[in-house]
Amino acid sequence: MVVTGRFAAAAGVAAVFVALVLPSWLGVLIATGVLVAAAALDLALLGSARQLELSRPPVTVVRLGRTAEVELTVANSGPRTVRGTLWDDWPESGHPENRTHALRLPARTKVRTSVELTPSQRGDRVAGPVTLRLTGPLGLAGWQTRREVPARVRALPPFRAERLMRAKVRRLRQLEGLSLANMRGQGSEFDSFREYVAGDDVRAISWRATARANDVMVRTWRPERNRHLLMLLDTGRFSAGRVGEHTRLDASIEAALLLGGLAAAAGDSVDLLAYDRKVRAEVRGLGGKGLQVKLMHALAGVTPALLDTDTAGAVRAAIQRARGRSLVVWFTSLDGAAVQENLLPVLPTLAQRHRVLIVSVTDPEIAAAAQRHDTLDELYAAAAAETMLAERALVRESLRRRGIEVIAAPPDRIAGALADEYLELKGSGSL
Repeated sequence: MVVTGRFAAAAGVAAVFVALVLPSWLGVLIATGVLVAAAALDLALLGSARQLELSRPPVTVVRLGRTAEVELTVANSGPRTVRGTLWDDWPESGHPENRTHALRLPARTKVRTSVELTPSQRGDRVAGPVTLRLTGPLGLAGWQTRREVPARVRALPPFRAERLMRAKVRRLRQLEGLSLANMRGQGSEFDSFREYVAGDDVRAISWRATARANDVMVRTWRPERNRHLLMLLDTGRFSAGRVGEHTRLDASIEAALLLGGLAAAAGDSVDLLAYDRKVRAEVRGLGGKGLQVKLMHALAGVTPALLDTDTAGAVRAAIQRARGRSLVVWFTSLDGAAVQENLLPVLPTLAQRHRVLIVSVTDPEIAAAAQRHDTLDELYAAAAAETMLAERALVRESLRRRGIEVIAAPPDRIAGALADEYLELKGSGSL
């Protein structure tokens, strides 16, 4: 049972009445009896919380940085009007607004309330209990109860690189011969026949097609479709490093989403594996228009783990999931010591079976520090930055000598650079 501020005000008025009109124990008993009787009447006329039905959508999806509205439906199936206050509890990390609502719900009616949430981090925000404080018609006393109404808000990655998607897909169509800029002759997937002209490779002549035609016919080719792409996302401690306002992992996720959407448009099948010492998220054998949404849901709750990545385990997991020859895009760090100790020993095993592309997010502040020499402190910082840049250049050259391509770019350019490299591979028929 709870009492309200109105009950406290009524008790104050009763105390003044006793003091001024009937200053005796009799007056105290009369005033107390009136207050108790009024509270008891209020409780007797109280609507039942058990006859309230509460419901809301189990999952609400929103892009990170945007606002989601979660509706809570309250239905009164009882014969009495329900009055009171409702508190809708959500984690503070969701920045909820408008959580408190006044209720006045006549019998056999329902009302919808809503809470606005603007999550500041990826992942799920699970709703807490709904607290109901119901009072009688006099507003003096009532009951308070809590009800569990399961719900969650899932904050997906913001995917700022989505603005690049249309231009990259248009270029992909041109490379595949699906637009007016048809580029037959590249790749190794059959496209059509045409008449032989001087300079054509005689190995491309189709004798069967020639027998059916009045001229010598040759096969034409186009860049491959329906290839396999595996994105391997390193979620170890290096991915937790902040580059600007976000982590390296956030930038890698942006690039992975753009590459996944582009590969789906190209007709390729896509796997994704987020790994440090165990699998943190996985997507298997997807393609088509729904690929990006599935990747977003899979990566929504992935956060960096503050431990060293088991690169040998990551290679084993990749080989298990990519049986045929595939393009393996590994999002990881190019820090010199980590590459020498962890990456280089295991990459040859992966490169023997697949084409490997290493993607690394660089910090533009390091390159900027290497250019500043005005003060002694800046000179020392520039020397340290130059050393780091030289180490990374050596690492990249070492990887290239092993036949492994490297893409290293700042967070705002990494997604576009990776998409361009994929299109180059697609256009040259190298996948």
